[in-house]
Amino acid sequence: MHEFEFTTPRSHVRRPAQDIRWRDVRVDSTQVSYGVGGHGRPVVFLHGWGLAPGAYQAALRSLAGRGVRVYAPAMPGFGGTPELPVGQRNLAGYAQWVGKFIDAIGIRGPVTVAGHSFGGGVAARTAHDLPDHVDALVLVNSVGGAQWSPDGVARPIRERPLWEWLWHLQADAVSSGRFAQVVGAIAGDALPNVLRDPMAVWRTAHVARKADLRTELAELADRGIPVTLLWGTSDAVIPQVSFESMREALGDPRVVTVAGNHCWLIGDPETFGDAMTRALEPRRDVVPA
Repeated sequence: MHEFEFTTPRSHVRRPAQDIRWRDVRVDSTQVSYGVGGHGRPVVFLHGWGLAPGAYQAALRSLAGRGVRVYAPAMPGFGGTPELPVGQRNLAGYAQWVGKFIDAIGIRGPVTVAGHSFGGGVAARTAHDLPDHVDALVLVNSVGGAQWSPDGVARPIRERPLWEWLWHLQADAVSSGRFAQVVGAIAGDALPNVLRDPMAVWRTAHVARKADLRTELAELADRGIPVTLLWGTSDAVIPQVSFESMREALGDPRVVTVAGNHCWLIGDPETFGDAMTRALEPRRDVVPA
């Protein structure tokens, strides 16, 4: 078992944050906005459902100050990026899009892909479908476990009503210990996304809600791809039973837990940067081939 409980003292040392610069790149003939900052190992960060990279700006700045170069694109349907074509509006389609984004920004060689919530599901599918593009995976309170337990009995996640999932998303943001910071960051992205293309937001909600990636995660484990589950332990949006099913599918992943809810990394960017540093460390028990 490789589990680390990550706690951040109130007086922890703050590292100099790196500015995130906003750029545009063409992917499939459409203009895509993305944030980039830092120096070192390339990490592609994928945002959660309904949001865009701007909501994570403080978290991205914190991560960029820890020896990595982070790239954070606005995925299709969000942040002004057009929705994927009909027939590609699924995790496989998003994974192919991420591969094209990586190619478009000129990264040569595989990268680490990290994703939060819906972005974690996209990241996992990208690692599975595009092994030449991804050499490590970090899933932050990610969808994909396909389990739900409203009454103490594990049930398929597809049985979870959409309204119940959305209600917990709202309650999670409101209950955050840093209410103004979290709600302000989320509203700054979510409202424009809904106004710009409400049907894209709605359709993607169903993709996120029904995501079942246990087979893909098991295959990643068989391939020996390093996978870390980064988990806020008070998450009510992604149930504990869903997290445990992902953990079981992966066999023996590194697990880093923090005290926080579903959106903890938006409200506590310093802890996110520190926890990601732990997640990106090489596992000492793994012998290079």
